[in-house]
Amino acid sequence: MRNINMDVLRGIAVLGLMFMNAYFFGVFEYGYVPSPQPPLSDNIIHTADLIFIDGRFRTLFCLLFGAGLVIQRQHPQLRDKQYNRLKILAFIGLAHGLLLWAGDILLIYACAGWLTLKFIDQPYNQQLKQGIGFLALGAAISFLLAFIEPDMSPLTRESDTFVEAYQDWHSSFFSGFMSNILMFVVMLIALPLITLWMAAGIMLIGVALYKQGIFVNGLTTKQLNFILPAAVGFTLLRLIVEPSTSVLTYALAEPFNWFAALSTALLYIHLIVKLVGNNKNKYTALQNAGRMSLTLYLMQTVIFLLCFRIVFPSWVVTFNRIDYWLLSVFIALLQLSFSALYLRLFKHGPCEYVWRKLSS
Repeated sequence: MRNINMDVLRGIAVLGLMFMNAYFFGVFEYGYVPSPQPPLSDNIIHTADLIFIDGRFRTLFCLLFGAGLVIQRQHPQLRDKQYNRLKILAFIGLAHGLLLWAGDILLIYACAGWLTLKFIDQPYNQQLKQGIGFLALGAAISFLLAFIEPDMSPLTRESDTFVEAYQDWHSSFFSGFMSNILMFVVMLIALPLITLWMAAGIMLIGVALYKQGIFVNGLTTKQLNFILPAAVGFTLLRLIVEPSTSVLTYALAEPFNWFAALSTALLYIHLIVKLVGNNKNKYTALQNAGRMSLTLYLMQTVIFLLCFRIVFPSWVVTFNRIDYWLLSVFIALLQLSFSALYLRLFKHGPCEYVWRKLSS
């Protein structure tokens, strides 16, 4: 029986990713850079990002990816294809990152998936400990690396550093293409140092929680009594160190956010599981989006590149946070409509179909 809860969660995750990723299609290395006099809405939305969005949907996707590996393991015809599926996903991620957008997560998920499979048959309590250990290792490395030439100077769209970076990305197609390759190489270097451990740790936690029935029944009262204070506590710590006023707070921001994102994502899972109740007649639009998550993720890259690199490059220097949010809402509605129409005609999304065929 298909887990409808996970389809809805996957749909929420892929659409939610946009609300942070959108900032990184103009000048990747800096993300959102405010105007010299940002509107009040910038501060409000930035705080909302830190509490509800930043890292939360990426983490939710990781948890779901880990749970999906367990489901595949339970079907002999899929079990034998797991490594091949991950290999194909890695190639898709490499192409996506090199040719389109350096912020690709598919290669990270494929590599982390390989590592996760090494522990997938262990008892869930061991997987939980291993996952937390990997996550803590990645957080520790991230903390230490932050002390190497930390850049805490305030940046605006009139800063020479930003103007120079903007010109590198937008002066010509070739210049933007080479800037993207350079940034993707940086991301590849970070993969074995930080992101692999973070992603594999979260996936292993997702594996353990799936075995405990979290994606069917939600969190137990005991788990909820632990996760809720953790989400509030780590989120408050993340807010306290923002903006960073010292090297120490700068270094602590990302580790705090990792654990805030994990605990908040678990609360999202609990809430959605209780709302959906594995009922196929509820939230069908999000179910459709979840079944086409790979297609929608890659489609988002194409749409944002068209907007910020080709058709409206000036948006990078004129958009405030609320403009990014409004654009993301519009694209989310567009994708919900597209996935509903597409799945009336076909059983799988186009990218999901290609992935399935290449993996067989």
